[in-house]
Amino acid sequence: MVMKSKSKKKTCLRYQIGVMGSAADTNYSKKVEKIAEEVGMLIARNGHITFYGAEKDSDSLSTAAARGAKKAGGMTVGVTYENGKKIWDKNGNTDVIIASGLGRGGGREYVLVNSCDGIITVSGGSGTLNEIAVAYQLNIPIVAVKGSGGWSDRLAGEHLDSRKRLRIVSAKNSKEAVKKLLDILEKKHLNS
Repeated sequence: MVMKSKSKKKTCLRYQIGVMGSAADTNYSKKVEKIAEEVGMLIARNGHITFYGAEKDSDSLSTAAARGAKKAGGMTVGVTYENGKKIWDKNGNTDVIIASGLGRGGGREYVLVNSCDGIITVSGGSGTLNEIAVAYQLNIPIVAVKGSGGWSDRLAGEHLDSRKRLRIVSAKNSKEAVKKLLDILEKKHLNS
């Protein structure tokens, strides 16, 4: 998962960072969409790869993150459900499409999260909750943008259960979310 990067930042690794968030049918605001887009931009500017859940039938906050990453010249990977590579990406912001062949609501989310070094959540409905649970089970670091709504607000700063495998780190904005996740990943890499 970790590859060498051309980034001039403190890391010499290129992380695969997942951005998880609500689908358009949850009626998120333009302000929240901008947060997701900024997360993608910041991931790209730091020399890392944006992974996201590529929807087939609607826009999403994850797709907004891919748009942001492409605006900043970054690489994007969309993991979609069922068969075929047709996704909701009207402007060609996805460099690689992984057609998991798995259903929405479990299989696709596992493939997506398991491909990431860490995830950032923005708002989020049931799909994002599923992705958070998978990351928690796999000990993949999670940063939630507090104030974006959905499961990100509910779970920021919390553990999912009494085992306290890892705390879902709270961030107040996109810049802090990316910085906190990169700090966690650097520390994790240095300790491995």
